[in-house]
Amino acid sequence: MIFEDEFIWIEREENELPWVKIFTKKPFRELSDCDEKSLARLWEASLIVEREMRKFYNPTKINLASFANVLPRVHMHVMARFKDDAFYPNNLWQEPLRSSSLRLPEFSEFAKILQKALSEK
Repeated sequence: MIFEDEFIWIEREENELPWVKIFTKKPFRELSDCDEKSLARLWEASLIVEREMRKFYNPTKINLASFANVLPRVHMHVMARFKDDAFYPNNLWQEPLRSSSLRLPEFSEFAKILQKALSEK
């Protein structure tokens, strides 16, 4: 777990790319089921993660997704994408297109920055 407060928790998705998932604490099934405070914190955290990923990793693009078919609980995926990642330009749920030789900073360093940024809000 990277971060937790009264409305959300954030964890890393194990992948060679920087990828985190932000969950609502309450087990809402759909975004429209969320109470105002949980929804506001989910979006605020999504934007904080995006901004910090952009600063730390300088990706080609940030992908945001809200798939919840397998796990029917509201959560957001925030993923840093790079032109030379194995999947680009396709999504990360498809088969890789090539081998990747990305050399990215340690995720643990990013997690510390993220914890601080989220704690300040």
